Amino acid sequence: MQLEVGSIVEGKITGITSFGAFVELPEGKNGMIHISEVSTNFVKDIKDYLKEGQIVKVKVINISEKGEVALSIKKAQAPKNKQVLNQNRSNGPGNFEWQSAKKSSDVSFEEMMSSFKHASEEKISDLKRATESKRGGFSRRGAQRS
Repeated sequence: MQLEVGSIVEGKITGITSFGAFVELPEGKNGMIHISEVSTNFVKDIKDYLKEGQIVKVKVINISEKGEVALSIKKAQAPKNKQVLNQNRSNGPGNFEWQSAKKSSDVSFEEMMSSFKHASEEKISDLKRATESKRGGFSRRGAQRS
């Protein structure tokens, strides 16, 4: 079987270093998993995740001109359910609800504009309040120039 970028294969961990793990692949080829490609979580010590002799499923992410094979365990895993990820996202930046619960066909243009204006004014006043509190109440107008 010829190794190709994007293919998923099983291999045996043959060595572990502080920066990654070496894997024996099918047909006697070798590759390396960089520590950043071991898990989606931060990996401080690779030995907490991998042991020598362990069989792992890896994805080939790069093959250099010298024949060095870069592997990834985290990219070989099935992606998490996208629907669950989308439920945790807001409709826009700032965790604001950017779209009205009503459908646009049920609301007149004037009502939409009024609602938008009201929401915008609230957001601007919240932003001004937060910004002014960070200034500590100091006003440049009251300061004397020397």
